[in-house]
Amino acid sequence: MSTLLVKNISTLVTMDDQRREITGGGLFIRQGKIEQVGPTSELPSEADEILDLSDHIVLPGLINAHHHFYQTLTRAVPAAQDANLFNWLKTLYPIWGRMTPSDIYISTQTALAELALSGCTTASDHLYIFPNGSRLEDQISAGRKTGLRLHASRGSMSLGESKGGLPPDSVVEDESFILEDSQRLIEEYHDPNWGSMTQIVLAPCSPFSVTADLMRESASLAREYGVCLHTHLAETQDEEQFCLDQFGYKPVAYMEVLNWIGSDVWFAHSVHVDGAEIELYGMAGCGVAHCPSSNMRLASGIAPVLDMMASGVRVGIGLDGSASNDGSHLLGEARQAMLISRLGAALGGASLSSDEAPPLMTARQALELATRGGAQVLKRGDIGSLEPGKCADFFAINLNRLDYAGALHDPVAAVLFCAPVNVDYSVVGGNFVVKEGQMVTLDLPKLIEEHNQAAQRLMQS
Repeated sequence: MSTLLVKNISTLVTMDDQRREITGGGLFIRQGKIEQVGPTSELPSEADEILDLSDHIVLPGLINAHHHFYQTLTRAVPAAQDANLFNWLKTLYPIWGRMTPSDIYISTQTALAELALSGCTTASDHLYIFPNGSRLEDQISAGRKTGLRLHASRGSMSLGESKGGLPPDSVVEDESFILEDSQRLIEEYHDPNWGSMTQIVLAPCSPFSVTADLMRESASLAREYGVCLHTHLAETQDEEQFCLDQFGYKPVAYMEVLNWIGSDVWFAHSVHVDGAEIELYGMAGCGVAHCPSSNMRLASGIAPVLDMMASGVRVGIGLDGSASNDGSHLLGEARQAMLISRLGAALGGASLSSDEAPPLMTARQALELATRGGAQVLKRGDIGSLEPGKCADFFAINLNRLDYAGALHDPVAAVLFCAPVNVDYSVVGGNFVVKEGQMVTLDLPKLIEEHNQAAQRLMQS
């Protein structure tokens, strides 16, 4: 049986129920599962492989709750640089409609490589456009090559412009095919077991790109098979007005009508939600993927994350589209979550006076959103913390670097307060994905060259 001993960790952040931070800590791993956690002196001294992480901080692998991998092909497109969500989408839909199965495969690997180098070990992606014969399998096969855990969403768009939707008719699909393909993918690829590397999610894209019937039928199918549901919701004020005009409901109320409020559902964004809607999320067990960089990039607003946390809403962090974030650095996104929450508190009138503690998100809270929070959003009990019985998913950063000079009195906070860095090690199920700062599962120079060629072709078509 394969064993791995990780020892002499300068600071081991477990994110377990006790929120332990162990100096000189270690992990003993057997067959990809954590068997023991604690001071190195209390662990076995022998293993098939031993990794000495003196001068390193180790944290649970980060969990990305929302992304669009394919959008790495359309980063910083000039015509979409200064647009709000609806205009941004209208600019990019025709470009995305030129993609091929190879583009989906290459962009998936590019995004996952960025994620791995930023400390991410599990990622949920929302793929909702399937042009020119593309299939979700293109993403799944690329994910397996990369070595990260993947929650692959079978997204969909069925409400084209001719029927009052936002996307052009050329990129929408027939609803009967969407449902048949969704069932096929669940039956072929969804693995609900401990340590699963691939899970399927049903994810109609948004209220302005699918019909009410597809939303209802997707919910019914997902619950028949016990898989999760996901969609964009309450991202912008434009979306709220669209829902009022088209359906007579605000976005959250519309989800209630469609039977999309429940513990098997999580929404991306939820920027424009009020106190009653947040309370509903909490009572029903809904989750939210908070995407701060995208919300700033598209001028969508500041999500009330601290209010959600206080109401018991399951909250994780997502990077959103790599064309509305233009990067896939999950540790950096956790930092953004902390900072934008503080800005939101200030704009809301938070006091910094000495006699009143301001409601500011801490570095440890932000890290918790990116670990335990993400696991809760994806309904995974086997990841998100470093404790016996959990998957051996973690990342390590060498603290002896310029970026952290002067901050080692609190290395945990330094990881968030200081500029985001790439990790030195990333391990998924006991297997190295990043080792000594380098991807071990992909040939990055070759991938970058192929990716740039694909992006150039899409822009010139």
